[in-house]
Amino acid sequence: MGPTQASKCFCLYELTLTLLYLSAANAQYPIMDAIAKNIIQKYQTSSCEQLYQQKAEKQQPSSEDEQKATGLLRGDPQMRQAFICKIAAPIANKLFDCGLFHDRTLRTLFRSAWKESL
Repeated sequence: MGPTQASKCFCLYELTLTLLYLSAANAQYPIMDAIAKNIIQKYQTSSCEQLYQQKAEKQQPSSEDEQKATGLLRGDPQMRQAFICKIAAPIANKLFDCGLFHDRTLRTLFRSAWKESL
């Protein structure tokens, strides 16, 4: 095997390891992934009017399943971070599109981001 073939084999090996790592990372929390997918789908398929109504209605007490999920996220900071990273952008974009992100909220986010960048 020449140097070029060895280098190709090594690159293929590295690529395979990277793909395996990424697959394992995505499969680390399959239940959390399913819950996040459902939440994202709920926001993406809801109309702005439906989101306005949900916001205006009094918040109902959490179901037993929601309480269990919240407990899991509180008990596992890495899972919580993965969950928030997965749902934050799609939900924030929908709220922004619907006008549910208030100017004050945006100003606060920009200020904190600005301070962190300095």
